[in-house]
Amino acid sequence: MTFNRRSFLAAVGAAAFADPLRGAFAADAVGDDVAERIRPYLDCPDPALWRLAVDVYRNCVLGKVRPPEPPFRHRWIMPGDHYKGQWIWDTMFVVDLLAVLPDQREVIREAFQNYWDYQARWDAVKPDYARGFIPCAMFPDSHRFSAAVLLNPTLKVNRDWKVWPAYSQIPILGWGMERVYRRNGDIELVRAGIGPIERFHDWYWRERDVTDVGLIGLGSYDGDIQNARNETFDYECDLDDLKMTPHPLRKGPNEGPWYGDILVPGNTAYLILGEQSLVRLAQAAGDAAMAERRQARIQKGIAAMRQHMWDQKTGTFLAVKRDSLEKVPVATIGSWIPLMAGVPTEEMAARMADVLATDEWMTPLPVCTVGRHDPRFGTRESFWRGDVWPPTNYQIAAGLSQYGHKELAAKIVDATVSNALKVGVYERYDSLTGKPLGVPGNGMSCTVLTMVLNGLSRQYRAKVKAK
Repeated sequence: MTFNRRSFLAAVGAAAFADPLRGAFAADAVGDDVAERIRPYLDCPDPALWRLAVDVYRNCVLGKVRPPEPPFRHRWIMPGDHYKGQWIWDTMFVVDLLAVLPDQREVIREAFQNYWDYQARWDAVKPDYARGFIPCAMFPDSHRFSAAVLLNPTLKVNRDWKVWPAYSQIPILGWGMERVYRRNGDIELVRAGIGPIERFHDWYWRERDVTDVGLIGLGSYDGDIQNARNETFDYECDLDDLKMTPHPLRKGPNEGPWYGDILVPGNTAYLILGEQSLVRLAQAAGDAAMAERRQARIQKGIAAMRQHMWDQKTGTFLAVKRDSLEKVPVATIGSWIPLMAGVPTEEMAARMADVLATDEWMTPLPVCTVGRHDPRFGTRESFWRGDVWPPTNYQIAAGLSQYGHKELAAKIVDATVSNALKVGVYERYDSLTGKPLGVPGNGMSCTVLTMVLNGLSRQYRAKVKAK
C-alpha cells in the first residue's frame, strides 16, 4: 500500500490542522515553560524574533519528541502531528536545534539509535546488495496515518518493516550528526554512529549509483514509481519521465524493476555532503582509515557532477538519464543543492548566483522550487513545483554564503524569516504571495530559526550563546 502525505494534504488542506503557533499537540506535550528552557542558550534581542524562536522550539522541536513505542526502543521524533513516524530528512533539522539544549543529549542519542536498530534488523534478513539500507521513515506498531484515515477510515497501513517502506530518503544522516556534534561535542554519539552511517553510504552508492559513474538515482524495492520519487523532493519536474527498470548490470533470481532511470543532482550532492561530514566525524573519532576511504567517494562524485550534470546555459546542475547521461532540460530546487556540498567550481558558483538572482528564481518569496516561467510551475498542487520550503532555502543560502555570495544568501533568508514572522511557521509557502501551505509547525521548518542562528541573515540577529 502506498500512502503519500502530499496527496492527503492537497485533499484536505491545512485548515484541518491546529494553529501553527499554538498547536494543541505540541503545547500539550511540552508545556508552557519553553521560553525559560531556551533562554539560557539563545541570544536574541529582537522581541518578535524571540517569540518566533519560542514558537519554533515549542511546536517544531521539543514538541516533536515522542516516548518509546514498539518497535522503537527509544524516544523518537515526529515530523508533524499527523505523521506518526521518524523520517530521515525532517529529523536531522530537529536534532540540530535540540543539540543547543544540554538536557536533550540523550534524546538525540536515542533518535539516532532508532536508525541503527532498524539497519541491524534489516541486514539480518536481507541479501548482501540490500544491506546497509535505512528507510525513508520508521513507524511504531500503532501506526495508522491519521491523515489517511480521514480520507478512508477502513485503511490500514502496512506495518511489516521488511517490505515497507521499501525506499530510503535524502541521505543527510551524516550531515545531521555533524551538526549535532558541532553544537554539543557528543563524541560518544559520533563513535556509535559512524559505522552505521558508512554502511548506509555504501548501500546508497551500490544501490543508487548502479552504473558506477558517480551519480545517484532513485529506487524502491517494491517497484512503485512514486515511492522512488519519494526518495528525493517527491514531485520534482525533472522526474516526470522517470521509469523503473531492473538493475542494468546485476542479473539473478528475484530481481525486480527497482531502479529509476534518472540520476538527480540533489541526492548526489546530499550524499557528497554526507560523505564530507563522515570524513570529519571519523577524524574526530580517531578513525583515519574510514576518513581516507570516504575521500575517494567524494572526489568521484564531484568530478562526475561537474562533467555530466553541469549546464552552463541554465547556470546550474541538471538531472541526467542514467543510461545515456543525456541532460533532462529542467532546473529544479535540487539543482541548487550542490552549492552546499561544495561541488561547483568558483566560476560555476558565480554563474549559479547570477541565475538565482533573476526573477526566474527570486520570486516575491524566494526560492521557488522550479523556475516561475516553467510550464509546470504551480501544477500538481504545487508540491516542489514553484512553492517555497524553509529547509531548502536554508541550505541554498548556506551554500551561497560558503562561496562568498553573502548578500544574495541574506536576501533569501531575510525574506523567509520575515514571511514566517508575518504568517507563521508552516511546511511550505506560496512563492508569489507568501501564503502558508501544508502542515503548520512542521519539524523541518525549524530552519526559519536555524538560518538566523547560523549567521546567514542581515536583517535579523540571534545566536547560540557561547558555553
